[in-house]
Amino acid sequence: MPVQTSPQPADVTPASNAFLDVRDLRVHFPTEDGLVKSVDGVSFTLEKGQTLGIVGESGSGKSVTSLALLGLHKGTRAQVSGEIWLEGRELVALPEHDMRELRGRTVSMIFQDPLSALHPFFTVGAQIAEAYRVHHKVSKQEARERSVEMLKRVGIPQPQLRVRDYPHQFSGGMRQRAMIAMSLVCDPALLIADEPTTALDVTVQAQILDLMRDLQEEFGSAVVIITHDLGVVADIADDILVMYGGRRIEYGSKQDVLKQPQHPYTWGLLQSMPHMSGDVGVRLNPIPGTPPSLINLPGGCAFHPRCAYKGWVPQGRCRGERPELRAVSGSAAHIAACHLTDEAKHEIRGGGTARAAK
Repeated sequence: MPVQTSPQPADVTPASNAFLDVRDLRVHFPTEDGLVKSVDGVSFTLEKGQTLGIVGESGSGKSVTSLALLGLHKGTRAQVSGEIWLEGRELVALPEHDMRELRGRTVSMIFQDPLSALHPFFTVGAQIAEAYRVHHKVSKQEARERSVEMLKRVGIPQPQLRVRDYPHQFSGGMRQRAMIAMSLVCDPALLIADEPTTALDVTVQAQILDLMRDLQEEFGSAVVIITHDLGVVADIADDILVMYGGRRIEYGSKQDVLKQPQHPYTWGLLQSMPHMSGDVGVRLNPIPGTPPSLINLPGGCAFHPRCAYKGWVPQGRCRGERPELRAVSGSAAHIAACHLTDEAKHEIRGGGTARAAK
């Protein structure tokens, strides 16, 4: 089944001047068991030089959103609709040939597992050089020199020698650095990082995040970082989008979302984080239950079966009525989808039920 896209009028134009403007993005997958609504009406904007963190548990739709930004659902059974504007160009309706020209050059991705993303039969240098030659008419020697330069930029020691090594000869942290080098070799304007620090120890995680921050300043790229770790986005993001069940449930600046979270799911994510300055004897509070099926989402608020505060909302609204995103008092840029009143949230949080990140 070919990709189904929303019709695009010839005179359609971006709703904003944002560098990246995603509007009502939906990615659904038809299966024998039903329609999997992996992404269901997600919208956000991002400016150059800024970083957006998309957070949520596994199965919330984060990675599917990132693949849609790259147009990697084209040619699959996925039903994609909505609009993705990148530098004034709409990508959802863009033909695959034109999208292929953008991948790697204008928009690039750091994948979660570099050992799987890098080909085991080719040297690291050859793979970086290939990514460069796809978009630049240069000789193999020039491409190799560019590979050495990029490995040096990302902190690989003796890059002129390591450029001939294979992925299995690199450590986990070095493979991730090589993946970053490949992603940035064409100076992309938009960089998508899907769980870039997963399976790395905390010291290497910090090094990779520092590297991404330094390279972002050098290249001026916009960055979308996909993660389940609020500690990562607290360190690197400017804005945060919290997803649950394929939908956005909270969105705002890092300061707003982490210091004044407005959704019980965000409270739960924060409560499940270890705090170095906290009491080591205090147990973490994981969110009870499991994420919902994206085929049969619960009615009303998708989070209500796991929410400890649905009793604060009268007449079973959480079960029967889907909450709309609304602006949080005092910050028009901070929105959340929850039936709890501001007074109820203040009373709950005042009792120490939800803990904001420091």
